[in-house]
Amino acid sequence: MDFRFDIIVEYFPFFMEGMGLTILMSVVGVLMGCILGFFIALGKMSPILIVRLPFIWYINFLRGTPLLVQLFLFHYAVLPTLLGSTTPVISVMVTLSLNSSAYVAEIFRAGLQSIDKGQAEAAHSLGMNKFQVMRHVLLPQAFKRSIPPLGNEFIVLLKDSSLGAMIAAQELLYWGRAASGQYLRVWEPYLMVALVYLVLTLSLTYLLNYLERRFDVK
Repeated sequence: MDFRFDIIVEYFPFFMEGMGLTILMSVVGVLMGCILGFFIALGKMSPILIVRLPFIWYINFLRGTPLLVQLFLFHYAVLPTLLGSTTPVISVMVTLSLNSSAYVAEIFRAGLQSIDKGQAEAAHSLGMNKFQVMRHVLLPQAFKRSIPPLGNEFIVLLKDSSLGAMIAAQELLYWGRAASGQYLRVWEPYLMVALVYLVLTLSLTYLLNYLERRFDVK
């Protein structure tokens, strides 16, 4: 089997450009997902059923439907209806953010509920209000316990960003498909795409392992 390195050399700048966009969309997705997910987790933990129900439905819908279907819905229907127009990159970032928020909400909820209720009661007995208990007692412990699953969510999100190629977002897989379409070759462009994703995910895995040791996650 002949392997054409000239295709990789020609498209290398585009692969690097696509990698940068992939990282950007993933970082935005996970950051917005964490922010939204925290408040969604608090909403789902509400003792009031009427307050809790919308958050339960939100999580069930986004976790129970394929991400590609959600991407098509947001790109072709929801965002054009709300904004008048959209771009593939915006659609991908919005979809990744909302999808990630549903998973992150469950991660935060599990982390908060895993902490012994006696700690909150002890903090209240020392004169702390609910906000102080959440900030100084519950959140630091919940964050440490959430690092491994949050890291896994980031890795999944990084790979899921490749679905942006389906709506012509010029991320990594988009350029792999472009090279494959131009030269009618499969091995060279897709092996390059796979290699870049492998480097990204392994780098992120090592970073997460360092953070787990740094925060002494049990």
